[in-house]
Amino acid sequence: MQRANDRPVRAHGDHVLYWMIAARRSTWSFALDHALARATQLGRPLLVLEPLRAGYRWASDRHHAFVIDGMADNSTAFAAAGITYLSYVEPEAGAGKGLLEALAARACCVITDEQPGFFLPRMVRATAARLPVCVETVDGCGVFPLRAFDKAFTAARWFRRAWQAMPHLSTQPERWPLARPPRVVRDAEVPGNVLRRWPSARDISSIAIDHTVPRVSYRGGSAAARIALDDFVSRRAAHYAERNHPDADAASGLSPYLHFGHISAHEVLARVDEPGFRDELVTWRELAHNFCFHRADHDRYTALPAWARATLAKHKGDPRPERYTARELEQAATGDAVWNAAQRQLLRDGRIHNYLRMLWGKKILEWSATPQRAFATMVELNNKYAVDGRDPNSYAGILWTLGLFDRPWGPERSIFGTVRFMSSAATKRKLKMARYLAKYS
Repeated sequence: MQRANDRPVRAHGDHVLYWMIAARRSTWSFALDHALARATQLGRPLLVLEPLRAGYRWASDRHHAFVIDGMADNSTAFAAAGITYLSYVEPEAGAGKGLLEALAARACCVITDEQPGFFLPRMVRATAARLPVCVETVDGCGVFPLRAFDKAFTAARWFRRAWQAMPHLSTQPERWPLARPPRVVRDAEVPGNVLRRWPSARDISSIAIDHTVPRVSYRGGSAAARIALDDFVSRRAAHYAERNHPDADAASGLSPYLHFGHISAHEVLARVDEPGFRDELVTWRELAHNFCFHRADHDRYTALPAWARATLAKHKGDPRPERYTARELEQAATGDAVWNAAQRQLLRDGRIHNYLRMLWGKKILEWSATPQRAFATMVELNNKYAVDGRDPNSYAGILWTLGLFDRPWGPERSIFGTVRFMSSAATKRKLKMARYLAKYS
């Protein structure tokens, strides 16, 4: 737990307020554990507020529907435990201004999630600075605490060596924290004027967001996340070593649920024994969060290592045999069938097969006027269409295609310099993907 301001805890407040913004679940949550402990300590009821803004970048039906699915699960879970839960979906940007302040005005303290990506750190800092009550943030986005390491690692091997040398997983969140809710004399009350002043949007089509990006076919929320985990454990984890082959159907499908906090990395780790998957979860995902936490420029081109920026700058003026506009790339209108299939999967399903995501980025570099333009295009397409976009893993993966967490590779090539090269022709030769290409043709 970290203090986000120096305001006091008000022992005689009406309730403890949990402002749920990242760990959007009722199980395996350090933040919920802390909020429940505070409520017990102070002898006050817990009030949970889960809001959803309309004005964030890339807000669309796709992302909103996924979060709203999770709100339905949370409403059911908290109601069964007798805990007051309020979800608020902002109808237009700025409509929710003042809601948190109104609930915090009568709170003993405010508990919220710490997550290092997107706009959340700035939002929490700004909010904590203006609230008159103590704000505490709880880190629960990964297996390791964000502060377990005092620097950003430059390669997976160094990060793996560091975490293997430390005692890990010694502390885990409660699996079912609502099984023992705090005993209080009464429930938390949401003032009627608050409900009237800030009515939640009921119809997603009326919300002022991008309606051109449709929702995906699979649901969001903790219930769907647990079904996906069960399916992975029972049916696909044993074949995870074949995950690079798109036709193998060996991927976990859990990334969107981890991104929105509908499931905990601790719960996933407790269920899955497959070594390759555990390394992806414990090394690569944690490495991305570590980098994002320690590097303020993690979402910018400057986050690349010096050698990568130097070699890409050296080849910035190399002729590009093929160029595509941003619109052509978005519509999967290139002459490359493999790349088009990956982009169509992104458009349709909100994700790209993990191996092909790397190729997807490499080809955008090859087809862009500058490496900076390639980075911007990758960020825009990924964050607009990927359900798990805007995540620390998203930025780490995009930057990896340009050299992050990698090393120089020879021979030196046109456009790429010594950045690792990948081609669609070699991908088709190496991987089993006939069914994948047919599906997304």
